[in-house]
Amino acid sequence: MKRLGLYVHFPFCLHKCAYCDFYSITDHERISDYIDALMLQCNDYATAAEPYAIDSIFFGGGTPSIIPAKYMHEFIDCVYEKFNVSVNAEFTMEVNPATVKLPQLRKLYKAGVNRISIGAQSACDNELKALSRIHNYEEFEECFRTVRKAGFENINVDIMYGIPEQTFDSFCTTLEKIVALDPEHISLYNLKIEENTPFGKMGDSLVLPDEDEEYRMYEYAIEYLSSHGYDQYEISNFAKKGKECVHNLKYWTCSEYLGLGTGAHSYFINTRFSFIKDVNAFISTLKDLDDDRKLTDENYTINPEERVGEYIMLSLRLKQGINLVEFERVFGVDFEMMFSDLLPVYIENGFMEKTAVGYAFTTKGMYVSNYILSTMLDFSSSIDENIANGSDK
Repeated sequence: MKRLGLYVHFPFCLHKCAYCDFYSITDHERISDYIDALMLQCNDYATAAEPYAIDSIFFGGGTPSIIPAKYMHEFIDCVYEKFNVSVNAEFTMEVNPATVKLPQLRKLYKAGVNRISIGAQSACDNELKALSRIHNYEEFEECFRTVRKAGFENINVDIMYGIPEQTFDSFCTTLEKIVALDPEHISLYNLKIEENTPFGKMGDSLVLPDEDEEYRMYEYAIEYLSSHGYDQYEISNFAKKGKECVHNLKYWTCSEYLGLGTGAHSYFINTRFSFIKDVNAFISTLKDLDDDRKLTDENYTINPEERVGEYIMLSLRLKQGINLVEFERVFGVDFEMMFSDLLPVYIENGFMEKTAVGYAFTTKGMYVSNYILSTMLDFSSSIDENIANGSDK
């Protein structure tokens, strides 16, 4: 059977963090109706997904861990009933440290959840407060130990760098404390200031580490985590051997995934689509047969030119980078010829390196990857010409 990842978005939060640009709400009145709508979506896609084995499930948000157990377990039962979930599927749930208890975690473990992702963000309480997180570091440590006690042997911890009040020394403290807990996976994210967030509206009044300090943090983190058994396999992700996130790798390898829920994105049957970011409209559109509002806010088939661009953008996020033989097999064009003007410049300036099988970013390149990738993808005319002349795959 073909393999498919399943993402489900739970948009409910206790509190909206000042930096967060994900779709979420703090009004919980319609949780029951939302779960009903999600189950209707499962039913809608059950037939299309029948040829697939679900080998990864990811419950994200929002804060999935605040969903009452009754509703969460009804929905999990529905997922297993409607889809062909592999026996050894990776099943991740995101949690906020302030929202989980041992009985709840034990029930989730018995229901099939086998990987927990905890949003720690920092080990320094002043930084957590500056981020407007609802937990302190002590609560995070208690949460981590509770997750272990519940039986979970695969835990991810999210941490951030480049955040308000953070220094290089305080970031090192965060790394040391998180690594001492011995999680299987660590995700390290650089704070991005999004325009429509409270942080974005603060403008220059928001004091952050400068770019040189941020790069120093990133470079040090890679070295420190590697020396403690965490191999970097993607720009922001580090794992012990064999503990790479199966679900997230689907995004970076252009594999298929189905996203359910308001705001969720999918790449399924050569189509990219996403659902409207409006809980009430999402519920009414699915539950009310007389509601003819559009459920998706984008829905388009991937053409060959877009496929090659996405492949480059996503593959270069991975530590292994682009495999030249695989690239030519898939697209029928030569990657080195396509970017013959750019690759020597990137290598000379230390942003890329030639590997045994292709090309990959260096640490320096990973840090400025968004800029480099946008430049590469601006060569759309070259990509179009090569695709048109060389491949119909």
